[in-house]
Amino acid sequence: MATCFVQPMEKFREVLNLLFKYRTAMGYSLVTLLTAGSERIFSTTVFQCPCSATWNLSYVLVFLLVPALTLFILGYVLKSRTWRLLTGCCKHRSSNLTTGQSCREFWEITLFALVAPFTWCAVALLGGTFYECGASAVPSIARRVCAGKKGNCTEMLPKVPCLQNVEPDLQDLLRELRAQSQVWGWILIALIIICLLIVKCIVRCIYPASFQYLKFLKIYENQEKKILKTEAKQCATEMATVNVKCFFEQKTLDESSIQSTIPNLDAWKQISLPYTFNSEEPYYSLLHKYVSRKDKSTVTSSSKKDTMVTTFTFEDSEARDNDNS
Repeated sequence: MATCFVQPMEKFREVLNLLFKYRTAMGYSLVTLLTAGSERIFSTTVFQCPCSATWNLSYVLVFLLVPALTLFILGYVLKSRTWRLLTGCCKHRSSNLTTGQSCREFWEITLFALVAPFTWCAVALLGGTFYECGASAVPSIARRVCAGKKGNCTEMLPKVPCLQNVEPDLQDLLRELRAQSQVWGWILIALIIICLLIVKCIVRCIYPASFQYLKFLKIYENQEKKILKTEAKQCATEMATVNVKCFFEQKTLDESSIQSTIPNLDAWKQISLPYTFNSEEPYYSLLHKYVSRKDKSTVTSSSKKDTMVTTFTFEDSEARDNDNS
């Protein structure tokens, strides 16, 4: 009985380890799937082509670009690195990053924020509904599609998406527009994959550290975050406990005993900035760099020799080593 229970638990643990190892890739896959599903529901329930030569294109552009822009902004808002880069940048003129490093950090955040809107556009093109409605009202496309057709084909084409009983010739035109839409959709997907691959290869090629060092750096980063969160929670709990006791017992709080265990604002600021790698100063994080310095009052600034440690630097499989590997 115990064996029957242990074996499924071991399999379940292996699945959890696998999910944790590839959590970054699976996170973006989940965003992609949710975006694709939302687009399908949106296009079938909300989108209604006006079937007007005047409004078709404008209507499609609004339904296509406004949700894409919304997803793009949400990509910035939901990314913690955005707020790490922006917090205090207007208040404090001195920064840990040079202008070039700040730009690289911003462009990487932008690149990942583009995942959801490009997914929205690609799925919309693969579906063909938006393109059929919008392209039918574009004169140049209508003339090309209607080439060799008899009658007022170009005038009828914008109304075709709304017609229930469509003539065979017009059905062929809709199929052609849908085929064009799907081709553009696959081209967009291919371009996204190729661009991501090129960027990742370039980042890996110019990075000064070795593959094994990056693997160790990722392990250290995960462990440091975990321990820092645990220690911060314990310290905050002890501080809250003392404050509440002093309140109920009507005692004056001894600030010196509490503040001695809490870093000052400048220390928090210096370990909150994005980390940069320097081969001449092999620190594994800004916290490591801060505690290693004798003079804690100096700012942990970066130089032009420092290299940004970006998401593209790490392999998703390096998040955690499998115990069985």
